[in-house]
Amino acid sequence: MKEFAVYTALRLGLFVVCYAVLGGLYLALFGGRGVVIWPFLLAVVVSSVLSVTLLRRQREAFALRVQQRAEKASARFEERRSREDVD
Repeated sequence: MKEFAVYTALRLGLFVVCYAVLGGLYLALFGGRGVVIWPFLLAVVVSSVLSVTLLRRQREAFALRVQQRAEKASARFEERRSREDVD
């Protein structure tokens, strides 16, 4: 599914950018001393919040594609079931 790949790549890219910026700030401010996990955790939170607004269009396209596939699968199931009822 193209929509899934695009959305996932954009989410990952957004995280990498946030991690690079926050990691750079952390190194500039603290010189690498202290707990190194904080820039990572903060990047997870910041990229998640940003993705809600910045990636809305891609997420909606992905959701629409999933809905279409589900409806198509449901229609095939109902068609198969109705043929079995006739037999």
